[in-house]
Amino acid sequence: MSPANPTILVTGGAGYIGSHAVLALEAAGYPVVILDSLEYGHPELAQQHLKAEVIVGSTTDRLLLDQIFATHKIGAVMHFAAYIAVGESVQKPAEYYHNNVVGTLTLLQAMVAVGVKQLVFSSTCAIYGPPKTIPIPEDHPKNPISPYATSKLMVEQMLQDFEQAYGLNAVVFRYFNAAGADPQGRLGEDHQPETHLIPLVLMTALGHRESISIFGTDYDTPDGTCIRDYIHVADLADAHVKGIDYLSQGGQTTFINLGNGNGFSVRQVIDTARRITNCEIPAVERDRRPGDPPSLVGSSERGKAVLGWEPQYPDVESIITHAWQWHQQRHGWGK
Repeated sequence: MSPANPTILVTGGAGYIGSHAVLALEAAGYPVVILDSLEYGHPELAQQHLKAEVIVGSTTDRLLLDQIFATHKIGAVMHFAAYIAVGESVQKPAEYYHNNVVGTLTLLQAMVAVGVKQLVFSSTCAIYGPPKTIPIPEDHPKNPISPYATSKLMVEQMLQDFEQAYGLNAVVFRYFNAAGADPQGRLGEDHQPETHLIPLVLMTALGHRESISIFGTDYDTPDGTCIRDYIHVADLADAHVKGIDYLSQGGQTTFINLGNGNGFSVRQVIDTARRITNCEIPAVERDRRPGDPPSLVGSSERGKAVLGWEPQYPDVESIITHAWQWHQQRHGWGK
């Protein structure tokens, strides 16, 4: 890429997916500025592995946003900054609507004010609710069942309205289960508290947890456990760079699932982790959790057709291998 690439503002760029996207942007020759509240991000990793300037603050702070746009030649925005815990969103909907919806609206208003009209937005497959068809296409009915999912769908609607009124174009990515770590071991997944299956399984392998829970073994799936579509975080990051390229070439607002198009069961994930780590990983079978659909797998055809995107790590072995390298380095035995 030429040195004339526009500077990309990445909100939430010190978080799990955002930091991997910054790595990919920098590898593609884009200058990056990160805006992150650091409530959940990891500034030490950003400083160690990313060239980007890190500005500490919130997307709800219009004065700060105006200052960033005034002092940096921002050409496009990647927006990851959001609260993402589904269960917490049920308990604290006001916080989720304020951060996820008001924060995005404030960001969009600041963008329109200075004529920045390209946005890549981090949405979620949770907007679909319980699936009626598998794999889930982008035109599947929308039925969010948590404030978190509703907040993302509200932003999607805002983006359609902003395109009509202000000519702001967006690539909206609806993620399935982001997983794995940077193949070179620089970055990885480290949420506090952790709720995602693969890191929980690997923390069990490292001895930081006594066991991993399997919630429900009587689903209508080949082995009775839930099936999910895991997508390598490096593949997610690559799609985001392709989203920026698409917009820079005049692309219109589009909505794209990001998944592998195939799924892996809870048992498959645990068995694969046992094989890769050579650890026992005790598993405890428990009752189903309310609201867990048997299978969540997304169609990835639109991403391939619109962006020319193709996952490089579609197999769960690669995802777990890279995550295992990261977790050993980050948490180690007994760390």
